Amino acid sequence: MGGRPDSERLRIRLCGLQLRNPIIAASGSCGYGVELERVLDWSKVGGLVLKGLSSQPLAGNPPPRLWETPCGMLNSVGLQNLGVRAFVKEKLPFVRQLPTIVFANVFGFRVEEYAEVIEVLEEAGGLDGYELNVSCPNTKQGGMYFSSDPALLEQVVAAARKVTRRPLIVKLSPNVADIQPLARAAESAGADAISLINTVRALAIDARTRSPRLGGGFGGLSGPAIKPIALRFVYEAALAVRIPVIGIGGISNGEDAAEFLIAGASAVEVGTALFWDPTAPVRIARQLDEFLIREGVEHVSQLVGTLRWPGQGSV
Repeated sequence: MGGRPDSERLRIRLCGLQLRNPIIAASGSCGYGVELERVLDWSKVGGLVLKGLSSQPLAGNPPPRLWETPCGMLNSVGLQNLGVRAFVKEKLPFVRQLPTIVFANVFGFRVEEYAEVIEVLEEAGGLDGYELNVSCPNTKQGGMYFSSDPALLEQVVAAARKVTRRPLIVKLSPNVADIQPLARAAESAGADAISLINTVRALAIDARTRSPRLGGGFGGLSGPAIKPIALRFVYEAALAVRIPVIGIGGISNGEDAAEFLIAGASAVEVGTALFWDPTAPVRIARQLDEFLIREGVEHVSQLVGTLRWPGQGSV
């Protein structure tokens, strides 16, 4: 049908940045970009969110760390990373050369750690923005999760906002009862966009050994199995805020991406699909363009927030 990942129909502006298409590689799916340079043409990808970075190196969880489930995958990597200072020295020179928009994924266990990581990256330069992973327990607050308390969320976003003028995305968790107060808290504290959802906390069991399948016990469920959950969260969050929403969760093809846009997302992140198709972002962008051609849509932005409820028309 002639769809192209660099079609003018797909070009968008997100948080003041120009993206060639709304398909972004999600954090944790591509490492720091170098891992897929021989198979994935980064010049045809809308953007990349790097593997999470903390102030100090983390060894992560014991193996096994991945377990395939029906229509999905469980992971228990445990936020393993080399630490922000080693990243600047060893990885950033390559990352600066990537021909796409690049966001650093930042996390910590105290508010100050988020700000510290961003300050180190700001001094080094070469990145386009940041995505805050707030699905971590705040050790100062006895393990309460930033992602589940609007007041704590506001604190960490405000701290990050103080140390950078670059675009700031806040990645929200589905492991909450109501996403809207959290989305509004991120917006009021200075977020330029929110992304959701992070993985769903889950458990796989080996019935023969009567033990967890993953070395860390619980894991995060991702992939097509969580797509309906993610669509619901994106729709609800988009109703609550004026800043852009980035949809994540089980996107495997162009029509999946279109569904998230219709639910209210301005862009999407692709993660689990990269584990079985390293070229997934380019393929999905091309399929999305083919969908637009087929449906007679002149520009991808015309899909955003157009969900029609029975008897209500578009929302």
